[in-house]
Amino acid sequence: MTLTKILIYVAIAALLLTLIVGFGFKKHKSWFMTYLQNYCGAFFLFSGWVKAVDPMGLAFKMADYFAAFETTFSETWMSFITPIFPALSSIKFGFATSMIVFELILGVMLILGSRSKFTIWSFWILVAFFTVLTGYTYLTGYVPSGSNFFSFGEWGGFKESNMQVTDCGCFGDYLKLKPFTSFMKDVGLMFPAFYFLFRHKDMHQLFTSGVRFGLGVTTLVVALVLCLSNYVWDIPNRDFRPFKKGVNVAETKEAELDAMAAVPIIAYDLKSKATGEVTSIPYAQYLKDFKKYPKEDYEFEQVLGVSTLEPTKISEYAISNLDGDEITDELLHDEKPSIMLVSYIVKGKGKKAMRTVKDTIVALDTIQSGTGPEMIVERIEDVVSREEEYTDYDWDPDFFSDYSDVIRPFTDAAMADGFKVYSVCGGADKNMLDQLKHDAGLNFEFYTADDILLKTIVRSNPGTVLWKNGVILDKWHIDKLPDYETVKSAHNLK
Repeated sequence: MTLTKILIYVAIAALLLTLIVGFGFKKHKSWFMTYLQNYCGAFFLFSGWVKAVDPMGLAFKMADYFAAFETTFSETWMSFITPIFPALSSIKFGFATSMIVFELILGVMLILGSRSKFTIWSFWILVAFFTVLTGYTYLTGYVPSGSNFFSFGEWGGFKESNMQVTDCGCFGDYLKLKPFTSFMKDVGLMFPAFYFLFRHKDMHQLFTSGVRFGLGVTTLVVALVLCLSNYVWDIPNRDFRPFKKGVNVAETKEAELDAMAAVPIIAYDLKSKATGEVTSIPYAQYLKDFKKYPKEDYEFEQVLGVSTLEPTKISEYAISNLDGDEITDELLHDEKPSIMLVSYIVKGKGKKAMRTVKDTIVALDTIQSGTGPEMIVERIEDVVSREEEYTDYDWDPDFFSDYSDVIRPFTDAAMADGFKVYSVCGGADKNMLDQLKHDAGLNFEFYTADDILLKTIVRSNPGTVLWKNGVILDKWHIDKLPDYETVKSAHNLK
């Protein structure tokens, strides 16, 4: 699906709605206004729905924006507003859900013509907000690394790698839009937004005020239930992310990495350290003349061609053990079914404490028996006690209960059947995971991975993923995890 196709489908839907309003209800005052109402309403309903399928995705995206804004404003005279961004990030799930519900309600209100002044001003504010958001995202591509957004004199040429947020999240994971494309989409929506402000008296209204109010309340309830059912009570009922059920992650990762390795170098961008001037030189010419551009005088950046395969998060799939050794291939090529528990964040608060540990002092002795060779043997010379500082964790009760009361019985049964079970966590060190394993009475190994990767795999913390030979067989929200025997029977595990 592309943005162009979405716009065409929305345009067709708006045309049908306009014909129904005009000829069926005979409520239109201006064909053009009625069409714009239906077009913007249908567009908001679609964009709201694809985000309602995965509210956690929008929440994580908004957290990225809040972090970027905090960094940007902290270095300016407006630093006094920076505390608001961590506060907003702490309520990112509620914030995202509210945005989605509001967008869906606004779409219905536009089509119905409810409370015209409130609706048009809400539409204008929301579109303006998105325009600023996507505009900022795009313009950060002109801001070199280490420079502040408001240091306009330091802006240079556009580089996609400079952008602090690479995807606006306007259509969730259903459609990834480049920030510039998203920005132009929002600029385009500003036209009907302004038109509504000046010509709101031409807006059509369907049904009575009571019916319109009832439909608005119904939309609120349905939208709220839809959002909550897709992250609080269960994982999304539609999975638009790369790690969906049935995907062969092992094969996909290999194909994506091969495609990325085959991307040709087409040029070099050379930046003069003396003048700051950037010169782009074709790769073949650079190979001939590279001696003219010594590293002491120039900074180099490769310009790559286009990959034959668009990379996804699967190409970044990497898991390490607690010693830091990557074990991705070992896990992906396990021919037997395996169960992976996923926690993008381990919910526990650490506090410093002291404990007594015993150190054994070993001495080495040389002994000889008769005429035989000399042997070196160890003997315990002493055992001494010492005080050691460590971090003691207080676990979030719900999170700990998920592992001790839900996951442990399931995994104990799976391991008794001979299946591999492991947990992959983000943002946790060995000490933290060792304590969780001990406190919850868990018998499987813990590994680590990037938290953003884990958020992409399953929208539950913790969540459960069933694998076999690199293929995702199934996924479950922690509150929807069946008992082991049910899973074993459903997937014919052997």
